[in-house]
Amino acid sequence: MEEIIIRYLHFLGIIGLSAALIAEHLLIAPSVTQKQMNKLALVDAIYGMSAVLVLATGLIMWFMIGKSTEVYTSNGLFHVKLTLFVVIALLSIYPTVFFLKSRKVGSDSIAVPKKLIMMLRVEILLLLLIPLFAVLMARGIGL
Repeated sequence: MEEIIIRYLHFLGIIGLSAALIAEHLLIAPSVTQKQMNKLALVDAIYGMSAVLVLATGLIMWFMIGKSTEVYTSNGLFHVKLTLFVVIALLSIYPTVFFLKSRKVGSDSIAVPKKLIMMLRVEILLLLLIPLFAVLMARGIGL
């Protein structure tokens, strides 16, 4: 039963992470108001919490529950998935710092760097690849 709960929480985390990233992309603009920036900071916090949930439940599944550790560790596609997750996490640092700093600016209009918008788009693109590798792993590819 605990495996089901962990897997369910993992999926909820993935859904939350995806939804928050899409929401950030929909809310972002070249120039945003202070109110919009506060929303972006809140959505980014949800994104971060979801990422922690995905990571924690993923590590639990890797090392404690379900298939043996070797099943994951010996699969090259698992390492690609994990690497993509880390790259997405690293890419998300810059937007998070920007949102946290900018929510305290107090001006009417806040200019958003173009590279931040592009980073969000790259994160979405990389996130779209992770389920593909998960499906391939489930089919036994990558061993």
